[in-house]
Amino acid sequence: MYRIRAFRAIDDPESCKKFAEGHLNVLLEYGVTKVTTANLSWFHNPGVYVVLIESEDGSIAYGGERIHLANDYAKLPIEDAVSIVDENIFDLTAQYRARGLTGELCGLWNSRAIAGRGFSNLLTKLGVAMARRLEMSSLFVLCAPYTVAMCQAAGFEIEESVGSRGTFNYPKLDLVATALLIKDLENLPTADAAYKEKIYNFSANPVQLTSDTGPKGSFSFNLNLITGPEHYEHL
Repeated sequence: MYRIRAFRAIDDPESCKKFAEGHLNVLLEYGVTKVTTANLSWFHNPGVYVVLIESEDGSIAYGGERIHLANDYAKLPIEDAVSIVDENIFDLTAQYRARGLTGELCGLWNSRAIAGRGFSNLLTKLGVAMARRLEMSSLFVLCAPYTVAMCQAAGFEIEESVGSRGTFNYPKLDLVATALLIKDLENLPTADAAYKEKIYNFSANPVQLTSDTGPKGSFSFNLNLITGPEHYEHL
């Protein structure tokens, strides 16, 4: 049994540290030593929300992700990363910021202890569900080649207006990243039907005991995506 919970970064610095340590360890395992999301300034950003996978007692962090709302506190990680090679990213994010609340899904990771079980797919669905709960209208993501199809299934589309038709060399020259965007979080018009059903369910039922099935079988988890004052009623 796992527990998966969401919290606002500034409300829980200890859990932020747990998230950051786990993420850094995974990056180091893959030889990645310089990424924008390794910057810990997000701990203090009032527009950052975290989803964390833990053991049932909360003693072990197995994975997670973050949502950064576009605000005046800091640039989005995708802006920091992509602007090095294409400053058009600022015009793009400004366009969507003018249309409503936008931001970025980033920092998705899972430890080797749960690798291959389908948690990356689950986190992608939960991230989109969390963005919907935050009443965002659009959502950016920058992802590795092997996660592009997964993100597309969740409703993201490759944003070809930046980089080389949406692709960049990042965070090392031998790693390619792709910029994607959900333009309509309310309706998710391009999402896979099965993904959309799960996303809508997680959005509408943020507190639930449920299960998911991956390549290595099914697993159960306690979910709590509530981050407002009512969060404490479900602890």
